[in-house]
Amino acid sequence: MTKATEKALLPAGLTDGLAPNAAFEADVRERLVASFVARGFDRVAPPLVEFEDNLLAGTGAAMAGQTFRLMDPISQRMMGVRADITPQAARIATTRLAHAPRPLRLCYGGEVLRIRGSQLRPERQFSQAGAELFGSADPHTDAEMVLMAADSLSQLGISDIKVDLCQPTLVPLVMAALGIEGDAATELRAALDAKDAAEVKTLSGALGDEARSLFVKLLAASGPSEAVAPKIAALPLSGAAAAARDTLLETVNLIERAEPSLDLTLDAVENRGFEYHTGITFTLFAPGVRGELGSGGRYLAGQNDTADSADGEPATGFTLFLDSILRAVEVPQETPKVYLPEGTPRDAGTALRADGFRTLDGHTSTGEAKDEAVRLGCTHILLDGTAKPLGDL
Repeated sequence: MTKATEKALLPAGLTDGLAPNAAFEADVRERLVASFVARGFDRVAPPLVEFEDNLLAGTGAAMAGQTFRLMDPISQRMMGVRADITPQAARIATTRLAHAPRPLRLCYGGEVLRIRGSQLRPERQFSQAGAELFGSADPHTDAEMVLMAADSLSQLGISDIKVDLCQPTLVPLVMAALGIEGDAATELRAALDAKDAAEVKTLSGALGDEARSLFVKLLAASGPSEAVAPKIAALPLSGAAAAARDTLLETVNLIERAEPSLDLTLDAVENRGFEYHTGITFTLFAPGVRGELGSGGRYLAGQNDTADSADGEPATGFTLFLDSILRAVEVPQETPKVYLPEGTPRDAGTALRADGFRTLDGHTSTGEAKDEAVRLGCTHILLDGTAKPLGDL
């Protein structure tokens, strides 16, 4: 391996962003954040690295296994490189902005780094853009976030967006109501996650006819909202489980009333990937695009928040993943680049840039300028005060 090749070698899951893709990614991220700002969300910019005990508190604990750690040479405290920006936004909301009026709406865009990639997302460093809403437990806020996420993606030209809505607290609440715990609860949860109907029947049957009937119906409550919502509404639930079910259905109703054309699917038992969430969750997909475009849901924000604690502030939000989004959006043609021969007046370049061109200052005379413009990848050259396409010369 040559020395130059060694310098170009990067760790698995890390890549150099090159033109035109790097500029396109930055533009898409800024367009997404601008769309959030236009809807009343205030932009925040947390640091790339934080003290570990802050970064991994509350909702951040879910990312502990994906977080790079390093020692701060100044404070001698352990720090972590963020693997997700949501916990940072929650920290800002519950500390720096604790006294700001609620609901508090924050948004962000930036890079994250993870220890390992996944089968669908092998990248370990990628960009996120997202929004969080703090201080409201109203289903209207859940619907607002789903609609804003889908609309922001639609504005980029992504069509046929699909939103999968879940209520990951529903199964644990049903199990608690039926007194299912310990190994029986763990095994049944695993069978439900695997969508193993035969195993669900066997395990729940051992718990009684009532449990078997209910869990079979829960497992079957997955698919398009128009077909599945009535099945979920008919489930014989009570107490906290019924309240969680009703919140899910109310949120679905609010979304469908606001945007009837949005493709909604429901899943009454899905839980994986939403371990710290405390209510409605959602994932966004586009047909033919590898990986989810984004995901989000309800959680508790606060330094000591956990999925089973009562402290913390109600919050809901979402994160969009730029690596997946860029696979769903066509890269536009590069802006025309005009070669400015040596001696070109500065105001000529200023006028061209104001008209949307890129300019490149040349250091050759007009007689050699065309060849130099071609060599440097320009599309136009300034001749006689006019930007002329090189292909026409």
